[in-house]
Amino acid sequence: MGTPRISYIPLEKMDAAMREEMERCAREGTPRPESSAVRAHVPAAFWSFANPWRDIYRNGVCDHAIKELCRLYVSRAVKCEFCGNQRSLKAFGSALEEKQTDDLVNFERSSKYDERQKAALAYAEAIVWRLDTDDGFWERMHRNFSEPELVELGCMIGLTLGQQSWLRLLDIEHHQVMAGTAASMAPGFESAAALAQTKADPSYWAKKA
Repeated sequence: MGTPRISYIPLEKMDAAMREEMERCAREGTPRPESSAVRAHVPAAFWSFANPWRDIYRNGVCDHAIKELCRLYVSRAVKCEFCGNQRSLKAFGSALEEKQTDDLVNFERSSKYDERQKAALAYAEAIVWRLDTDDGFWERMHRNFSEPELVELGCMIGLTLGQQSWLRLLDIEHHQVMAGTAASMAPGFESAAALAQTKADPSYWAKKA
């Protein structure tokens, strides 16, 4: 594991509210503590992510599992390994299965997603890749989602796209801040040793040439 391009702020330099949020990150994940410890350089940046992420990702009007699929799609699209190697306990503990992470890039041809999930992933795809959309696209969106759901989902995708596009540059890694917990880690990433072994596998999803 390398040195992050922007340092982690130690817990003892954070105020009580920020430390409480860091404890939640270690306990529940998505996000894990490392990315929050980088944002902690600027408390306004720390909270400008933590609060909307709570309100439109972890909570809100749209199914959380749908939002988690879209978050993982963004991870695959921008190759943010830090984010892509996490899983929402809330989503994968009930509605999603690990096998559904395999076909995210080719979701339209996959049998692992239902129509509503595919529509959400098409929405994420259009946002990430700045695709042109037509009446058929929007008829599909409105057939599967209410307007409040489309607003929340679009804002969540935009938020995670911006953050993941930034985080992939920083060389941050799991198990470097508040180490010792495996909350929200994907299978094979539960510890620093397991993470290193998984990343060394030729079939690792973000394997670099």
